[in-house]
Amino acid sequence: MTAASKKVLNETEQLRAEINHHNYLYHSLDQPELSDAEFDTLFRRLRQIESEYPELITEDSPTQRVGSIPLEGFTQVQHEVAMLSLDNAFSEDDLRDFDRRIKTRLEESTTIEYACEPKIDGIAVSLLYEDGRLVRGATRGDGTTGENITQNIRTVESVPLKLLGSGFPRRLEVRGEVYIAKSVFQHINKMAEEAGGKTFANPRNAAAGSVRQLDAKLTAKRRLAMFCYSVGLVEGGDLPSKHGEILARLKEWGLRTNPVIDIVNGAEDCIRYYENILMLRERLDYEIDGVVFKVNDMDLQTRLGLLSRTPRWAIAHKFPAEEGTTRLLEVEFQVGRTGAITPVARLDPVKIGGVTISNATLHNMDEIRRLDLVINDTVLVQRAGDVIPKVVAVRKEKRPKKTREIELPEYCPSCGSDVMLVEGEVIARCSGGLVCGAQRKERIRHFASRLAMDIEGLGDKLVVQLVDEGLVQNPADLYSLKVDDLVLLERLAPKSANNLLDALETSKSTTLARFIYALGIEEVGESTARSLAGYFGDLNGLKAANKDTLQKIPDVGPVVAVKIVRFFEQAVNQDLIEKLITAGVVWPEEKIETNREVLSGETYVLTGSLSQMTRNEAKEKLRSLGAKVSGSVSKKTSCVVAGDAAGLKLTKAQELGIPIMDEQALVALFLEHDL
Repeated sequence: MTAASKKVLNETEQLRAEINHHNYLYHSLDQPELSDAEFDTLFRRLRQIESEYPELITEDSPTQRVGSIPLEGFTQVQHEVAMLSLDNAFSEDDLRDFDRRIKTRLEESTTIEYACEPKIDGIAVSLLYEDGRLVRGATRGDGTTGENITQNIRTVESVPLKLLGSGFPRRLEVRGEVYIAKSVFQHINKMAEEAGGKTFANPRNAAAGSVRQLDAKLTAKRRLAMFCYSVGLVEGGDLPSKHGEILARLKEWGLRTNPVIDIVNGAEDCIRYYENILMLRERLDYEIDGVVFKVNDMDLQTRLGLLSRTPRWAIAHKFPAEEGTTRLLEVEFQVGRTGAITPVARLDPVKIGGVTISNATLHNMDEIRRLDLVINDTVLVQRAGDVIPKVVAVRKEKRPKKTREIELPEYCPSCGSDVMLVEGEVIARCSGGLVCGAQRKERIRHFASRLAMDIEGLGDKLVVQLVDEGLVQNPADLYSLKVDDLVLLERLAPKSANNLLDALETSKSTTLARFIYALGIEEVGESTARSLAGYFGDLNGLKAANKDTLQKIPDVGPVVAVKIVRFFEQAVNQDLIEKLITAGVVWPEEKIETNREVLSGETYVLTGSLSQMTRNEAKEKLRSLGAKVSGSVSKKTSCVVAGDAAGLKLTKAQELGIPIMDEQALVALFLEHDL
């Protein structure tokens, strides 16, 4: 391979500059000058040069947005400046009170200037630029500690890998909201439906799931976007003295800000802005759940200061929950993976927030009794954002003479088995287990899910087809499927069938923790499955454990212990495990954690940054010693581990007199027990 000539080098630099310029026009200004075809021509030429001369590839090249090899997990990031939450206003009076408090605190009688912008319903993230180059992307997390999502953030087209122009601080942290446009969301769900895969509930869930993909190539396919709304850390440079001017400067440097941001004077102008955005809401191609108002003058922001978790100088005026009144036609009972019988309200269709609602959740029979709900009642249905609609109240004054009580069925609506209501629990359950078709489908869905056996391509609709056609009765049957069986299913071509069989074969090599989680033991989540695998080391030890032994494991209380014992006592579950192992499901031998008694019964909290290990590594080692690791400090906390730049958790621990350990003492503890 020959070295690149100066001419090729110049062309490469020119192409990158041109592509970055047109990306900025398209994503930040919404003023494209090139057609998609013309832009693609530039991009293909740059990719061609870089394939011929790999030494010319740079991290901030526009071609480097597709993601590299998948990560095993996310590392922790300590925010050098905390990412705070916002207080909420729910009425015009709340907003006027906010304005009044500011004037009182500042001892000002003049009108306050506010920066106003829509509150994007997405995922808050932090971008760190050093000398104009993107070096890190992180989630907000708990405000002080987030997750390093740099690989995924680099795939977002509206995030510049290198800032445009000049004059930016040496280190600049930019904050914003990552989201999925409504139009993109609809396309993603349509493609998933056509492929028989799982659809997302709403754009926010889709964005959250996309940002936290371990494989950035999957993130790139989701076409995320971002609006920047503030800055955090600023070192080695100055920014303007007004918030609105800072956003304008970010826009000059290639960062995308919301085009409907405005600067207004006083509370009444804020209210008018809110009303305008509320009317504009449905026409926007992104979800919003309110409006954010910030004192525009940065000096005034400093004078106003902060409360423990919120700034005094900003507030979010949330949109009202969307409600509608309709009639309850019927209540049906659905069966979940664990046999939970859940009542679902069937409603006379009503339009709420532009969406026609015909079903709503009722949770359980206790909720029905609390509402004093009967068939034919007029009910108030609430749809807050894109969550599942719920019945929140009954209009008893409109109750007709002809009504009918809602009764829990004696027999499962799916398989006819007895319905059980265990004393002390609010959830009724089907006793049918795997003989219940509904549980069978849910159990297989769970078995195939990403955190369990991770069988790519086995979506909800395909599971339903496999069970309904009698091809699969339990998870072990998946490994007996043949191409000839699969191609007979609707919309499953030979290539898709072979891809599914390849995915099934790949899934056979797993871990003990994943296998335990995949079994679907009631109340055994991913974390508990990991603890069980680490404690016993093999499946036989777990199967033979009694409830007293199980309760020695953190996160396993008496109720969970009983459910684990019952699961392994059932012949149908023993048979399933044997079939899976016979089918070739294997996992490497798990290292038995022998130090579980060291910190048994103790609760540790980590705060600040650690230099000799990641926070996740520290958590896992503490858990291996038997400790519970919590995210908050309380009177029940046994010890707080304080790293560098420890924050409010350390302060609270000192106030409560809780023992505090530094990183060196933590390392010594781990070394003492060969960790």
